[in-house]
Amino acid sequence: MRVHVVSDVHGNSEDLATAGDGADALVCLGDLILFLDYADHSRGIFPDLFGAENATRLVELRTARRFAEARELSARLWAGLDRRAATEEAVRRQYAELFAAFPSPTYATYGNVDMPPLWPEYAHPGTTVLDGETTEIGGLRFGFVGGGLPSPMRTPYEIPEETYAAKVAALGEIDVLCSHIPPAVPELCYDTVARRFERGSTALLEAIRQARPRYHLFGHVHQPLQRRMRLGRTECVNVGHFNHTGTPWVLEW
Repeated sequence: MRVHVVSDVHGNSEDLATAGDGADALVCLGDLILFLDYADHSRGIFPDLFGAENATRLVELRTARRFAEARELSARLWAGLDRRAATEEAVRRQYAELFAAFPSPTYATYGNVDMPPLWPEYAHPGTTVLDGETTEIGGLRFGFVGGGLPSPMRTPYEIPEETYAAKVAALGEIDVLCSHIPPAVPELCYDTVARRFERGSTALLEAIRQARPRYHLFGHVHQPLQRRMRLGRTECVNVGHFNHTGTPWVLEW
């Protein structure tokens, strides 16, 4: 059995269209939307609306952890615009293209920058969306937990810790734990380019200790200090920044 796994697609529909080639299934761990490309400030919803110069300034403020100033800049730019309507229109264009690129079968969960209420409109019959749920793939039990935890970035799908923990607990015994964010392990949460710790989940870490899955697969941290780590029986793997690499991570058994 061969499964290809992607995360942090961020608008890369071209490579997504071939990500399932040679695999029995594709697993997507979220962050389909490209709001702002930190490597190319001309790409994404924000620069499309406000230009690359403003996007560069926003990236500089966020990278320097000057989040209050970043929010002030964003608020000034959005003033006079219907932020919700403009964002939803742009997101819908991206989702139409990205979901059309998914092969069949695809098993997907949400990232912290996704907009879950829109997914049912675009997920075709070959795409199964799971969040706090399990499914069997090739005889293994896969458990999926979508979204992220509250952060200074205030991305669209950040949920309270207790809500996130309840979704993790609902999985029960699993062979493969799939989430967008990593467990709360410093080496797996630190981004070496952004120079900050992303939020990891203590509930995921506890599930690794209790359920002892074979694998924990995740993304979210684009340039991690450490991509793989064994915690007891579980191999924890950051499957990579698909927007940049265009290459899925491969799981075979």
